Amino acid sequence: MALERVSKILKMADEAKTSVIAFNCINYDMAYSVVTVAEELQKPVIIMLYPEHNYGFNNADVRGFAETVKSLASRVKVPVGLHLDHSSDFDYIMKAIREGFTSVMFDGSMLPVEENIRLSKKVVEVARNFDVDVEAELGRVGFAKDSDEDNLDLYTKPEVAAEFCRETGVTSVAVAIGSAHGVYLETPKLDIERLEEINRATETPLVLHGGSGIPNDQLEVAFTKGINKFNVGTEFFQLYYDTVFEYMKAHESERNVNLLFDMSKYVQDKLMAYLREKMKLSKF
Repeated sequence: MALERVSKILKMADEAKTSVIAFNCINYDMAYSVVTVAEELQKPVIIMLYPEHNYGFNNADVRGFAETVKSLASRVKVPVGLHLDHSSDFDYIMKAIREGFTSVMFDGSMLPVEENIRLSKKVVEVARNFDVDVEAELGRVGFAKDSDEDNLDLYTKPEVAAEFCRETGVTSVAVAIGSAHGVYLETPKLDIERLEEINRATETPLVLHGGSGIPNDQLEVAFTKGINKFNVGTEFFQLYYDTVFEYMKAHESERNVNLLFDMSKYVQDKLMAYLREKMKLSKF
């Protein structure tokens, strides 16, 4: 089937009282593995591109990435969404929309709330003309290496979330409830009570960033309390790196170019084994 609107997938997740899992990918091996396992398990899924992987490291061309995901989605029956992850650059977001992304994230979480509302609303107004969904972030989901996930001042406030969603009209909003991006220095503890309060304050689907390393039991509870989209990046990238390293180490004494072609199958098998377990968290 063609790409599915992310807003429709989030509605499906909300009705099922669960969360769709969104995976950051940088190439065909990763995207193929995600879509293949989603079809195998019959679970909706979202594939994301983090902008810096395009313009910072030249790992994924925006148009090429979009076309790759569209092609993969056309081969399966399960809903597949395409989303641009964190971006604060209006021009880059517009470029992604022109190149085929059906969902984008404007990240104004570092700005004062009033400015975050103003700019998020601007993106929504433009994106709406192209039938593109918009995610925003309220509060600040920081970085685990900075140990700032326990700073309650950065957490999303329910009353502010209600105003933010009402004023901006965003499709979904990422909330800060104790998660962080990157590798955690210690086991995180999600503020489930705050999540419940935010969920009661707004009808807008909620998103949890910083998914790598959060214990499954906490995630399973969060998914029943309003989290409808769950982002995974760090642990998926780490597995990809470790698998490539493992393959090269096993063949370090060989100089056969055909090993390069065999590597993709090896990597895909490892990624799919991980994905089969991870996607079980989605209770569709």
